[in-house]
Amino acid sequence: MSAPTLLRRNLSVPPPVAALLYAAVLAVLLWMIANAIADVLARRDQYDGATAMLAQIEGRKIPVARRGTNEIAVPVGSAFLEGATVTVAGAALLQRVAGAVTKVGGSVLSTQVELQGSQSKAGFVSVVASCEVDQVGLQQLTYDLEAGLPLLFVDQLVIQAPPAVASTGEGRLRVLLTVSGQWQGVK
Repeated sequence: MSAPTLLRRNLSVPPPVAALLYAAVLAVLLWMIANAIADVLARRDQYDGATAMLAQIEGRKIPVARRGTNEIAVPVGSAFLEGATVTVAGAALLQRVAGAVTKVGGSVLSTQVELQGSQSKAGFVSVVASCEVDQVGLQQLTYDLEAGLPLLFVDQLVIQAPPAVASTGEGRLRVLLTVSGQWQGVK
């Protein structure tokens, strides 16, 4: 018996069995394609979530401290206001508050630094700022001031809405804001 005849006899499969094998191979290939598409969609969702988180972090500009191979978002810096004198620390606090107001699209109307007040014995420096911000910006402003380093505290928040803002919900609010931070002194 010749080799081609032997191969033909051993490889010949009845048509129903061949059709069943073909259908099984086709089903496995379709299942693999569906899993690959589902994996790509899941990775795209993860990418979108990571991109949104990155945009949020970049908006806050919090430095990231690296420990080993894991990245841990830890604000870097001192918990106290920095400055060689209490006046310099007050100026740094004033700059931080004014920067936070302008970052959310608001405008600073007036400011006052209180170096001697009811909390000055504990080493606290306060800034009273009068500003205008919209409603969305107000929430972002208070979060920006109280999150991160140096540790700042919103001691007083007085919000005044013009009648047009109260009825429509759109427009700018007048905000009187007292923010304090502790100055540790010269090291």
